[in-house]
Amino acid sequence: MTIALQIGDAYNGRSSSTALPTEIISFLASYNLIPQLLSQTIIESAIALITCTQAETSHALEQFYQQWDLTTKQKIQDWCLRYGLTQEQLELFATRKLRVEKFKQATWGHQLESYFLKYKRHFDKVIYSLIRTENRGTANELFFRITEGEQSFAELAHEYSQGPEADTNGIIGPVELGSITPNFAQLLCTSQVGIVQAPVPFGESWVIVRVEKFISAQLDDFMRQRLLQENFETWFKQQLNQLSPEEKTWMGINTKPAQVKEAA
Repeated sequence: MTIALQIGDAYNGRSSSTALPTEIISFLASYNLIPQLLSQTIIESAIALITCTQAETSHALEQFYQQWDLTTKQKIQDWCLRYGLTQEQLELFATRKLRVEKFKQATWGHQLESYFLKYKRHFDKVIYSLIRTENRGTANELFFRITEGEQSFAELAHEYSQGPEADTNGIIGPVELGSITPNFAQLLCTSQVGIVQAPVPFGESWVIVRVEKFISAQLDDFMRQRLLQENFETWFKQQLNQLSPEEKTWMGINTKPAQVKEAA
């Protein structure tokens, strides 16, 4: 660790750097707080120029006072004195979450629709029935029973499927297509709803699939918040990659190049 860690002056919202004394660094390091410090410094630097209206600040302060049971002016003064905060710093502290949300909206809000359309298939959901078995002959036999109407898909899945879907009579979902192995997601996407697909090899198993329902993703408020958060997390990872090797070590980021294994 260097003698002093360079960080943004977070509480005052200034972009200039300041150096923490060695004893403070040692204290933070002893409690493994350096990663949190670095993380928060990155975010504070990003939102330094984000402001709130007076109404937004007042509302944030009211919520903050309620959270900490600061019901009188004296309690508020005592709290600020205890933690060494001025009124300006207290307001920045109370509005931090809102300013982060404003930063997300200002940075990525204008591109959410195009981002959603680009990755919509990943967000679409599917409900499907599944039977998997390691034996190809068994898979063919089960497929024959289903298509001939001898037994239902649910009955055979409960009895024969060699996975957790056996407990749900073969039903899986709804699950996002983006969370499914690409090859299997492609199989589902090219399947007709309600039609039992002939057994296909998948990994070490043979699977029989029937798509029950496709659920199209919508760009509603929940999805907008999710996409903003995903973009924020991607941006944050990029910021981590710009840290010094020493700081990356504190953040648990591997700075060593991957070693190529020689062929035997």
